[in-house]
Amino acid sequence: MSASVDELVERLRSRRELPRASERRRIRRAAGASMRDVGAAIGVSHTAVRKWEAGSMPRAPHRDAYARLLDELKRVAA
Repeated sequence: MSASVDELVERLRSRRELPRASERRRIRRAAGASMRDVGAAIGVSHTAVRKWEAGSMPRAPHRDAYARLLDELKRVAA
């Protein structure tokens, strides 16, 4: 892909909506993952995950990874 296509895709991914905070927590718990598991997978502390589950929003570098992980955890929990 060209650089401009990659940039567009990345920009669109960064706008991706995340579930409500309570839903983020429910998804993680239903999949059997700890906050430490999620943090380690994304490259952040479990404290960051706790804050995200309390309503704060991850910054762009971690937002897409968190959204993808939540999608995968939903599948695991199903």
